[in-house]
Amino acid sequence: MESMNSPHLLVIGGTGFIGHHLLKSVQQKGWQMTSVSLNPPTKDRFVTGVSYLYFDLSNRGLVKKYLAEDFDYVVNLGGYINHKLFKDGGRNLIDTHFITIQNLVEVLPRNKLKRFVQIGSSDEYGNAPAPQNEKMREQPISPYSLAKVASTHFLQMLHRTENFPAVILRLFLTYGPGQDAGRFLPQIICSCLNNDTFPVSAGTQLRDFCYIDDTVSAIFHALEKQEVNGEVLNVASGEPVKIRDMIEKVCTLTGSGKPQYGKVSYRPGENMALYANISKEKKILQWEPRTNIDIGLQKTINYYNNT
Repeated sequence: MESMNSPHLLVIGGTGFIGHHLLKSVQQKGWQMTSVSLNPPTKDRFVTGVSYLYFDLSNRGLVKKYLAEDFDYVVNLGGYINHKLFKDGGRNLIDTHFITIQNLVEVLPRNKLKRFVQIGSSDEYGNAPAPQNEKMREQPISPYSLAKVASTHFLQMLHRTENFPAVILRLFLTYGPGQDAGRFLPQIICSCLNNDTFPVSAGTQLRDFCYIDDTVSAIFHALEKQEVNGEVLNVASGEPVKIRDMIEKVCTLTGSGKPQYGKVSYRPGENMALYANISKEKKILQWEPRTNIDIGLQKTINYYNNT
């Protein structure tokens, strides 16, 4: 049962995949919880005890109207993933991400704010060589990754100049039960469960998959560790897996599915080896992933098999 003295957490994007799992975990702590998103949660993502707000964070007037109160913690999961090129509408994507982060930082009172956790992306590394570590210079290869890099540097500047308590968690590929159906792994799993024939790339890309429970655990560690302010930290398994091997694991665990390799082209400029060095996280966050890829995959498959 929450009390007025319990910490108050604001989650931007609390109706999304990661936000929903985060709020479910916070529910067990008895904290006050507020979520902001464009739309109400679907039935399966509704969390009891959350105050849900729905408005566009790029509208500064609405941000001032609804968020000019004290929060102890903020987790920004906002924004949408899109790999479109700048010429295909990327400017709007950049503007939306960067205006939103500025509105939040400008309006949110800092009296009680202990931590602002910005959820970044492995896409910020672009074509940097693997394994990627936080000291590398970012090489964004899309408007989306550029927007994430800009937000990272903006918050680090605020930490240096105004002691703003921000930490950036650079997430690699988080997966698990309840992920949006249009994402890579749910598409593969559902195709296999239906025993479909489906086109995929040649699958030679190396990627880093982190189970949702481990990602939520990393966020909690970032909220609680004072020494993380101003840091950029990878959140990943640290174990590279070929996309083709991941697809084959799903085929094996489901006992079905007919992938057609090489039928889908790689994205322009796609980094063929994107996996993390997580030594900094182990040291500073005192965190490391605990879920084996086969166990995480089986839990995820079970979810989609029962929905």
